[in-house]
Amino acid sequence: MPDLNDLDALEFDAARSGDHAAAAERMTRLAEGILPEGEPSRAEVLARAGEQWQLAGDPARAVQLFRQAIADGGRTGIDPRASLADALFEVGEAAEARDVLAALRAEPRLSPATCLTAAETLMAQGDLRATQDWATEGVRAAHGGECGPEGVELLGQLLRLRFRCRSDLGLPEDDYDRMLDAGTFKASQ
Repeated sequence: MPDLNDLDALEFDAARSGDHAAAAERMTRLAEGILPEGEPSRAEVLARAGEQWQLAGDPARAVQLFRQAIADGGRTGIDPRASLADALFEVGEAAEARDVLAALRAEPRLSPATCLTAAETLMAQGDLRATQDWATEGVRAAHGGECGPEGVELLGQLLRLRFRCRSDLGLPEDDYDRMLDAGTFKASQ
């Protein structure tokens, strides 16, 4: 049974070699032997395989795997609906992508990583207002919870993305923007 280090290694190898399709195929095969409640969950492995298909330039296969991860219902680091929306935009299904994001937004508690994925997806679509809203939601989630090193990095990414949107929208600086100015957190730039 694979662990998260195995998945990380597959992703690093794919990034190094550029062979994301091979990594996606391997992850898909690994997912077949994992129990839904395993660690990592089958949903996590399927979602990460979907990400690799997107990187390989096959968003249609990514859509299939994200849908499988959602149907599986297992625990994931990033809600696969955020990744599904990104792939749906890529295959030209913008209306469905927006519906997926609207349903996701109705959830009571979203992780900062999920919010960042949704915000980056909407930024790529040129929707600055929605990007800023998702980034703000992510900042609240990251700032309101206990942040380890990864959480601090996510907070920094969300704050920077949010600030860019707010600047482009001509919005005045607020308390979250001032967190960037004051350097009240440590994150790699």
